[in-house]
Order: sequence, then C-alpha cells, then structure tokens
Amino acid sequence: MEDEAGDLVIRVTAMPTDLNPYGGVFGGWLMAQLALGASSLVTRRTGLKAVVVGATDFAFPGVMQVGDELNVFARVARVGRTSMTVATRGFGRARASEEQVEVANGSFTFVALGQDDRPQPIADALKVA
Repeated sequence: MEDEAGDLVIRVTAMPTDLNPYGGVFGGWLMAQLALGASSLVTRRTGLKAVVVGATDFAFPGVMQVGDELNVFARVARVGRTSMTVATRGFGRARASEEQVEVANGSFTFVALGQDDRPQPIADALKVA
C-alpha cells in the first residue's frame, strides 16, 4: 500500500475525545491527522518550515470507531517555486484486524518559509525520497 499511497507519515489510535456526536470518528480529526502527516512530509523533503495555505478535494469513503488505528500516507503531488501540494490518504484498521479501509483523503498545499518567515524557494532545498 505504501508505494501506491505514498509514505506512511502517521499512525495513531482514535480515542473517545476524537468522536463526533453520533459516536463515529469526527471528520475534522481525520482532516487534522492528514494535515499533520502532509506537513511532516513537506518538512522532511525540504528541510524548511512549511505552513498550510490550502486544503481541497476531501472525501470520507469509510468510517472509524474509537480504538481503530489510523494510518496516514502522503505523497508529493506538485512542486512549485515556494509551494508543495501533498495528496493524503487515511486508512482505518480495526484494533483486532489486519484489514484496512480507506476512511479519508484530500490534498494540502503548503508554502515553505525561510528563517525570516517569508516564502522560500524550495527547488534547491528539495530532497529526493
């Protein structure tokens, strides 16, 4: 799954505080985990601080319950002068199972920042996976 979906960037267990009023895992929590994973990938690939400036194309094709493990995969989809777009996919795995089901996906665009917190060209800093 890693080759197709990208790098495994986060593995976390859904806890009771991550639930929506209906008892399932809150979509906002899933989006936050995808964003954290995408940010990790950008920083690892560029060595620069990166801030999210856009998030698009979200879908939640599956559901998670408390205690399920979320595995977040990320891959670079586009590199610009100072920005990078990362495609993310989250797969849920029930605690007592090996089967994974896609529960969330979306894209994030980040701008890389230099030490002065201004946009920084990333081409020279880009590290190959």
